[in-house]
Amino acid sequence: MDPLTIYQRLSEHFGPRNWWPADTAFEVMVGAILTQNTAWINVVKAMDSLKAADCLSAESIDTLPQDTLARLIRPSGYYNMKAKRLKAYCSWYLQQGGFDSINAMPTDAMRETILSVYGVGPETADDIVLYAFNRPVFVIDSYTRRIFSRLGLVDGSKTYEELRQYFESRLPAEPALLNEYHALIVIHGKNYCRKRPLCDQCPLAIDCGYFQG
Repeated sequence: MDPLTIYQRLSEHFGPRNWWPADTAFEVMVGAILTQNTAWINVVKAMDSLKAADCLSAESIDTLPQDTLARLIRPSGYYNMKAKRLKAYCSWYLQQGGFDSINAMPTDAMRETILSVYGVGPETADDIVLYAFNRPVFVIDSYTRRIFSRLGLVDGSKTYEELRQYFESRLPAEPALLNEYHALIVIHGKNYCRKRPLCDQCPLAIDCGYFQG
């Protein structure tokens, strides 16, 4: 199987995922930082807390005292660290001139400058580039490594960039498809290709080296 065939099979099995769950592009950015090392349900609680305090904007987060921000996002876990990262991101975001200015950048330049922000690694940056700015990048996460290494298509020890290039060179440069693909990988990893996989129920099992082996 190739990555596009797997996408089609997962799409047929799970149906449309309609990611990322957010009302605005800026909420996507905040969610991408808050979701580091936690479940999405906890991110929703933290976002609701920011909304209730009328603080879900770059300007509000930038001016909030760090300890106040940490208290508001406490449900997301690692809240002191994430408060520092959120403030760094919002300060950078405002210095850049906001959404329209950043959106005017070529994709590679945008990704590079987002990666320069304190606390933003490749997965978080690609979440932002894909879901907030609708650019064709492929997000690599732990589910991607697990699923595709079990399928025998990638070496799970490859670097993030090596894996990203593998997928982007084999898939159409279509943000909607890459958006949907990442969402399908996440639900497949949660439902079937777990650390202890449910191979007998997996829609990819028939072609999976891990299952066949």
